[in-house]
Amino acid sequence: MGVTAQRAKKAQPKVSEMMKALGDPQRVAILRLVHSAELPAGEIASHFKTTRQAVSQNLKVLTNAGLIELRQEGTRRYYRIRPEAFDDIRSFLEAFWDNRLNTLRDEIESKRRPRHG
Repeated sequence: MGVTAQRAKKAQPKVSEMMKALGDPQRVAILRLVHSAELPAGEIASHFKTTRQAVSQNLKVLTNAGLIELRQEGTRRYYRIRPEAFDDIRSFLEAFWDNRLNTLRDEIESKRRPRHG
């Protein structure tokens, strides 16, 4: 088992939680909002037509999954993306990608071999 595959296996439980969190379009939209800048919860909520409670619940799911982090300043809550969280997802996906690349390489090499008989 390669290093990438080992990392992917180790991160699997957390990756599962992250993938579930990414399964909701509003959560993905929230990640895009906080991708380049830390934003207060109220500003994040202002981008959606749902209730603040629904946005708050989605922020909680994203925080619990480790995709974003919360910083509290007085009564204000600020959220920002955790870029390092995506390393686990990347490692998980790369294990599949590496496997597909190895399969492709083996297929190409088998076609290059001279055929006898």
